[in-house]
Amino acid sequence: MKRFVMAAIGGTAAGVLLTTQIAGPLIAQENDRNASVYEQLDLFGDIFERIRANYVEEVDEADLIEAAINGMLTSLDPHSSYLPPRDYDTMQVQTRGEFGGLGIEVTQEEGFIRVITPMDDTPAMAAGVEAGDFITHVDGEALLGLTLEESVDLMRGPVGSEIVITVVREEVDEPFDITIVRDRIRLTAVRARLEGNTAILRVSTFNDQTYPNLREGLDELIAEVGGLENLDGVVLDLRNNPGGLLSQAIRVSDAFLERGEIVSTRGRDEADGERYNATPGDLIDGRPVVVLINGGSASASEIVAGALQDHRRAVVVGTNSFGKGSVQTVMPLQGEGAMRLTTSLYYTPSGRSIQALGVAPDILVEQRESVESDEEDRPQRTEASLRGSLQNSTLTEDERRQLEEEQAVAEATAELRNEDYQLAYAIDILTGLNALAPGSQ
Repeated sequence: MKRFVMAAIGGTAAGVLLTTQIAGPLIAQENDRNASVYEQLDLFGDIFERIRANYVEEVDEADLIEAAINGMLTSLDPHSSYLPPRDYDTMQVQTRGEFGGLGIEVTQEEGFIRVITPMDDTPAMAAGVEAGDFITHVDGEALLGLTLEESVDLMRGPVGSEIVITVVREEVDEPFDITIVRDRIRLTAVRARLEGNTAILRVSTFNDQTYPNLREGLDELIAEVGGLENLDGVVLDLRNNPGGLLSQAIRVSDAFLERGEIVSTRGRDEADGERYNATPGDLIDGRPVVVLINGGSASASEIVAGALQDHRRAVVVGTNSFGKGSVQTVMPLQGEGAMRLTTSLYYTPSGRSIQALGVAPDILVEQRESVESDEEDRPQRTEASLRGSLQNSTLTEDERRQLEEEQAVAEATAELRNEDYQLAYAIDILTGLNALAPGSQ
């Protein structure tokens, strides 16, 4: 018994000694780290006072501090930033779907302002701004050296006012100017239309209206074709969609999924990660889906494309997406401003991160420039056009009418292929999937 007690005491003593030996250096390291932080803060205060006292011109202390805060955040990554009260208000308005400006989504790469995408039916798109363009000057003022927020401020202005941006484009040898008239941007989140019996859902952004617009538009198209049984499928067009609200990306994905994970987020602390799962109910009851993406498809768009791709619920067509796989949390601050801070990364259901990689399409399809057709000048030679050819007298009037309708659809498809090759390709895929489906005629 005495030996047992002594062993226990010895073990306790050893444990105390071991704890002391490990904790001592850790505590010392933490103290050194804190001391270093305080020294750096003292340095910041010293520099601030010297600028205020000795700079060649009188400075605004609030502007200095705001610039220091923004510099600290923008040094982390292109998407973290400080939002002064005016910018915070603008951001909240944008998520509701209406704001003033040019209608472009931009980011900053190595000091240069790059266009992620021009938004649908906005002054920027009408003026010819393209995804991937670099904006170097605004009204002759260079943007190099400015923060993203400062550059965006230069592009803002009263509705109806004119702005000239200087653009560098990869396939153009020299920079060139584009003149744009600022306007109030009213975003229609989803535009729905039919091509034959295929529903085309063009999703331009993910704001509060996206899922309600999508469901309402889809219901109208289903009614127009005479019921869900007559719908060939859906083309979900996410090209040039810069993203938006995570909650709306989840709802749009869930609209076509019955079960399973949609997206997960993982931050520095594993315990803070979240998973978002689909709920039962598919708006089109398993009918085929094709998702269109390109280099302007970012963030929430990539979540939807990645989720439907991983679940093999959709065929993804187009070109590689932008690759913005980070999550920004907007944290309100004192003084009515806010901080936008990157706090985690998105992961698709299969566990892949899209950060800096994007979503690769299942079928790579580059967009083609439209060309003028001269087919009207070149009569098509067929058996029926030959002099004295036998006529087909076996067709009934209904069969002849059906052939004419099919010919009209084929001509419309050919015209669409010239106007929007990627979209026409997506519709061709849906046509093929329906032709192979059980019970198809």
